[in-house]
Amino acid sequence: MNTPNNKRKKESMDRIEKVFIELLQTKELDEISVSDICKRAGLNRTTFYANYTDIYGLADAIRDKLENEVSDLYKEEVMQGFNSNDFLKLFRHIKDNQIFYKTYFKLGYDNNYKIFRYDTDLAHNHFQNKFIEYHMEFFKAGITQIIKIWLKGGCKESPEDMFEIIKSEYTRRTE
Repeated sequence: MNTPNNKRKKESMDRIEKVFIELLQTKELDEISVSDICKRAGLNRTTFYANYTDIYGLADAIRDKLENEVSDLYKEEVMQGFNSNDFLKLFRHIKDNQIFYKTYFKLGYDNNYKIFRYDTDLAHNHFQNKFIEYHMEFFKAGITQIIKIWLKGGCKESPEDMFEIIKSEYTRRTE
């Protein structure tokens, strides 16, 4: 492989993504053009199209990047076949990557993600394995809204505080 070209391509993609995310903080997706991005990134359109099919392809690439980062947080657990329900890792990641998460939600991807690993033992204990799909969706919607509120407030509460909020919702079920 040609390492200098790979490095240059990576740097170009990083600049394009950074500018796109910055623009999304003040504009809607349909108000952003490839020309806007290229001008602010100091790149030509050919560079953009060598890496992305269009603005929507760029948005999808950013979504994939964030979803992969979140998956990596729990990779070891998945490989070992257990679920720690440790949302502290997630809340720390959100606090450290607020702009990414704000972008993710602004693009409307929050309704599209799937829960790949669900604690079926916990579901059995709490719900006797009834209506699990409904419980999963309820949980997903709840945690998504909690994260959005936290982001909107600038993540003033600590990740530990946010984790305690989630834990308290589980604890009430077992009492």
